[in-house]
Amino acid sequence: METTVEHEVQRIIVNDSGDVDLASADQLKETLDEVLTGSPQHVIIDMTPVTFMDSTGLGVLVRALKRAREAGTRLDLVISHERVLKVLAITQLDTVLSIHPSIDAVPV
Repeated sequence: METTVEHEVQRIIVNDSGDVDLASADQLKETLDEVLTGSPQHVIIDMTPVTFMDSTGLGVLVRALKRAREAGTRLDLVISHERVLKVLAITQLDTVLSIHPSIDAVPV
């Protein structure tokens, strides 16, 4: 898994690729913790290339949502893979996370 961060004028985009599971979720968690420490206005987690996520990955997203809410940061996810969307639907996290099919679909 590889995680990179892009700083734009009004938002920060965290790009994640590979599986988000027990073996790799710490990298995403650490990156999100670092990004959210600064209380940015808007953070987007682009998980477009992610094809698998387990409960550890779900925990990372829930933690990020909680930290974002505490900081007053808007948090959006970009997820397009059906398997990952299904996990979010089964756990009903799709009702509390703001999920979009592409970066272009995220409102500014």
